[in-house]
Amino acid sequence: MNKLLLFLLVFISFSLNAAFDDYFINKTLRIDYTRAGDYQSDEYFFDEAILEPFWGGSHINLIDTFNYGQCYVKVFDRTSNELIYSRGYSTLFGEWQTTDEAKLVKRSFSESVVIPLPKNEAKVILYCRERSGEMKEKFQYDYNPFDYFIKHENRLAYSAFDVFISGTTDKKADIVILPEGYNESELGTFISDCNRFAETLFTFEPYSSHKDKFNIRGILAPSPESGSDVPADTTWRQTLMGTSFYTFDSERYCMTYNNKSVRDLAANAPYDQIYILVNSTKYGGGAIYNYYSVSVNSNLHAAKIFVHEFGHGFAGLADEYYMDDVSYNDFYPVDVEPWEPNLTTLVNFSVKWKNMLDKETPVPTPSEKKFFSITGVFEGGGYASKGVYRPSHDCLMNTFKGDEFCPVCKKAIDRMILFYSE
Repeated sequence: MNKLLLFLLVFISFSLNAAFDDYFINKTLRIDYTRAGDYQSDEYFFDEAILEPFWGGSHINLIDTFNYGQCYVKVFDRTSNELIYSRGYSTLFGEWQTTDEAKLVKRSFSESVVIPLPKNEAKVILYCRERSGEMKEKFQYDYNPFDYFIKHENRLAYSAFDVFISGTTDKKADIVILPEGYNESELGTFISDCNRFAETLFTFEPYSSHKDKFNIRGILAPSPESGSDVPADTTWRQTLMGTSFYTFDSERYCMTYNNKSVRDLAANAPYDQIYILVNSTKYGGGAIYNYYSVSVNSNLHAAKIFVHEFGHGFAGLADEYYMDDVSYNDFYPVDVEPWEPNLTTLVNFSVKWKNMLDKETPVPTPSEKKFFSITGVFEGGGYASKGVYRPSHDCLMNTFKGDEFCPVCKKAIDRMILFYSE
């Protein structure tokens, strides 16, 4: 019986790999587009398609099973119309739509999707989640492998180096770390920061238990100047990716609108996740699911910023805090179940962590000391004090008072690690 089971597992694995080889080449097709609009509308405009030399993703799990993200990309084989690849993701534009500015002006943002390079003609369709939670088709790109307008150039070619390698890219979660605001003389510091990032990541569960399922690489790319922009202090730095504190006028939110440079730098290595390390002591960072993550390198809280932001970018975890100093308006409609695994509006709680609750735990769970150590349903999260609920009194997705993710967040991270590495 054991031999038969082993045979079946090997056969299934071979068949799934064959599916990748039937449809894809082990390289990346990157599609850049411009998304423009305001708080209630958006339009998509094709920019360019670029062939990149590496594919960092799985050869097995080609179809997304999480249904996470504000957006979705699906790839269909043109001849058979079979779905051959899909992924959920979110974007900076999607966050911007919930700000006050989006009610006053229209803006455009550069965005990208990356997919394994199709062997044959394919349809690439982009979807966006409506406020109701439903996905709506927004844009289609028709891929032709003989299209000579697809670019092959590497516009920001720099050397990659290994930080931590545990195996081949198709069976690991691959992280590429990009340096922001490190000048030529500071690249040694960047290498040390990358090593510290890896050491830090693997001190937190469940990453420590799955250390053998990750690869981490860095890109040696100096910026003309050190640091990052701090507009409120009239501090402007010439850097490769143009990061800035005060994104959406939130002091600690450090992001970049320069999507193309981020993607051009990341193309120097295979990746599933992009992590930008900013050479600054100022407290800040940010992250967007399957888009990019950002953290400063040397703030007192840098270690916890690393893992908190990676929770967003990698596992789709939401912020569990509720504060009045964020720039968003009604980020989570209370009549719609959030897609993030660690928040609920109780609209459809059965698909979240309901099965992890003790049967004696009240829902909602009172914010009383006797419940602080259990998994519950605590009101306040996703920047709202009412109507949105989180799974624990505290967690690394809430505050930095503790040193652990809650059981719900650990489970979500664990599932994502296995998705990329199995």
